[in-house]
Amino acid sequence: MIKIGRTKIHISTLVIFPICALFAFIFLVPFAWMLSASFKNNIEIFEYPIRWIPAVIRTENYVKVWTDINFLQYYTNTVRLAVVITVIQLFTSSLAAYSFSKLRFPGRDKLFLGYLGTMMVPWHAILIPQFIVVRDLGLYNTHLGLVALNAFSAFGVFLLRQNMISIPDSLHEAAKLDGCSYFRVYWNIVLPLTKTGMAVLTILTFNSTWNNYMQALIFLQSDHLQVIQVGLALFRQEFTTDFAPIMAGTVCAIIPVVIVYTLAQKHIIEGVAFSGIKG
Repeated sequence: MIKIGRTKIHISTLVIFPICALFAFIFLVPFAWMLSASFKNNIEIFEYPIRWIPAVIRTENYVKVWTDINFLQYYTNTVRLAVVITVIQLFTSSLAAYSFSKLRFPGRDKLFLGYLGTMMVPWHAILIPQFIVVRDLGLYNTHLGLVALNAFSAFGVFLLRQNMISIPDSLHEAAKLDGCSYFRVYWNIVLPLTKTGMAVLTILTFNSTWNNYMQALIFLQSDHLQVIQVGLALFRQEFTTDFAPIMAGTVCAIIPVVIVYTLAQKHIIEGVAFSGIKG
């Protein structure tokens, strides 16, 4: 421990802080480059050395994104899908986690292990069966099809179950003795005590849905149903790619993710660490 004036600083802090600062800088550089590139033309983007502040600020890239393609519709579709899927997944995952952590029924642990086993199956391996099921149900080329495919999450159940295990069983038993139903115990007691895990799952689900390019490309055909990721790909042609509008569109696209992360950040690190050591 080192004493500087009246402040005591651990040596480990002096070592860890520069390392964390270095990693933060490494992660922020691509975002700074993206923001800078969104105000350049295609030639200026690939100049070396990099000119971080463009000589000419080209706002026409943003105008092009919002006018040359149906970007507002894509944006609205993506927000709608991300919000709906996140809310549904939070509800289904928390209900399942409550069942696997607080209820007693035959085969509970084996069923949970089997449920976790689905996380080991690559999405590409079940792509064709999913497509056939969605098509036969008449949900192909609809947002409802994407919602149905992402309404459940084995990872979400695992994450929330780890949080709920730490809640004393005595609270659950006391509520049952007072006449509370299982759902009321879940809603009024267990769920409020799982806010850290819910915050983590919210940001992870929202981010995953927001960046879900492959499912939208495969299961949506109509232009008015498409999402931002597919919309930005329209600037890619057979032999050329218009990088400047893509960078401008990407800057616009990350704003909701940044907002959601900012609102939930105080619970995220605590929730991830808490879920990793319990159970």
